[in-house]
Amino acid sequence: MKIPNIEQIRAWDAYTIREEPVASLELMERAANAFVRWFVGQFNEDSPVYIFCGTGNNGGDGLAIARLLRNRFYNVQVVLCGSVERLSPDARTNHNRLVKMHTVPIHQWAEGKPLPEVPAGAVLVDALFGSGLNRPVEGAMADLLEQLNALEGVRRVAVDIPSGMFADRHTPGVSFLAHFTVSFQVPKLGFFFPENAQRVGEWVVVPIGLREDFVEQVETPFHWLAPEEVGGWLHPRRKYDHKGTYGHALLVVGGYGKVGAAVLAAKACLRSGAGLVTVHAPRCAYEILQISFPEAMVSVDEHHYCFSSPPSLKRYKAIGTGCGLGTNPITVRGLRALLENTEHPLVLDADALNILGAYAELFKLLPKGSILTPHPREFERLFGPTPNHFERNALQRRKARELGIFIILKGAHTCIATPNGEAFFNMTGNPGMATGGSGDVLTGVLTGLLAQGYPPREAALLGVCLHGLAGDLAAEKHDLEALLAGDLIDFLGKAFRSLRTQKPRP
Repeated sequence: MKIPNIEQIRAWDAYTIREEPVASLELMERAANAFVRWFVGQFNEDSPVYIFCGTGNNGGDGLAIARLLRNRFYNVQVVLCGSVERLSPDARTNHNRLVKMHTVPIHQWAEGKPLPEVPAGAVLVDALFGSGLNRPVEGAMADLLEQLNALEGVRRVAVDIPSGMFADRHTPGVSFLAHFTVSFQVPKLGFFFPENAQRVGEWVVVPIGLREDFVEQVETPFHWLAPEEVGGWLHPRRKYDHKGTYGHALLVVGGYGKVGAAVLAAKACLRSGAGLVTVHAPRCAYEILQISFPEAMVSVDEHHYCFSSPPSLKRYKAIGTGCGLGTNPITVRGLRALLENTEHPLVLDADALNILGAYAELFKLLPKGSILTPHPREFERLFGPTPNHFERNALQRRKARELGIFIILKGAHTCIATPNGEAFFNMTGNPGMATGGSGDVLTGVLTGLLAQGYPPREAALLGVCLHGLAGDLAAEKHDLEALLAGDLIDFLGKAFRSLRTQKPRP
């Protein structure tokens, strides 16, 4: 699903108003009703509600929300931050409607005036600026936001986007720090970056009836990836298929003290559907692999403790490497030989990435369509630091395009950058997956999908979504603190089943 920028969202509003047709005031009413439906499911009528409204259309949303909440018997007060004369036309109409009710106090606030006393337990609703902001908040309004953020014992909710935050670029100044953000129709790009986690809080998207035919025509590199987007890609299993049908995967993984990484990757590879898996590992790993995972075959490296040279690669349809590999100079030579002798796209993780970062000349040996899976620190070792997460995403997309590869930057919303410059932000997964071995499982899943004949693009998107979904299902049983990487493997079957039952988005 596409993530339009703010100018495109404004054009989407205008298109809906023109083509439906619908009055802009009615569209504002739809947005307010969508917010209120979410709000009443989150907060009961005992919570006093203070809605801080600006003079633009975001303020108009807030004024309409105040009326609708009052009609549901909430104790609502409005703080209008600006003069009535400066209200936008639709905001003025909603202000007049609210005044006529005679049941919602409207406090006028201006620079130098104290705020009304907000009791502990109140809900603060931010409808000050919305997405129309084009410069950092300064002066009295910045002071106001800091006062609201400093209030203790309250819950803060932003309408569409926290005031002071830029949707499509880095935010250098102060903003409203929401516990919840209710975004209209689509999420904003900035919601997916950790630098805005404290600004946005927990976010949710509510539909407001914008016409879907407009967004189909929008050009953007940014997408959010939900299970219903990829469920239809799963290959069917036919009656007369056999293990050769689903491909033979090679995992060049493991080293002294890190054989567990090899076991996790191999199990995940088979659980993701590969027909055969061979693990190429040092001699010290042989007994461990044969005993702990008899379903995999083992190719024994010449070196006792580390990977030194690849086996013959002719019979393998997909290769994954890096998990527990180490960075011994002998292993560096082995990885170089592996890259020089393979024709298929590879999956590279962990120490394979660390070696790439240290020996930049190896990048030119990467087969086109290969999949790299760095976490943030590994990404920096590969491509260098950036001043903020927007710049990091631009660098990620640029490198994916330059190298003709897929770069999966792991995180809360794992981002997959493609060779054509797209970026997909994953919507599955949870903080319980922040545990050792989760990346090894992802490497196994991706390699298993490639072995089955999924093109690299489908394997990358499907694999990330499937990996996160398995984590979500595992967390339902074990809770976040108790989640282990092996639990993700155990729940891959249920994750596949869940994807198959997803209905495509209309």
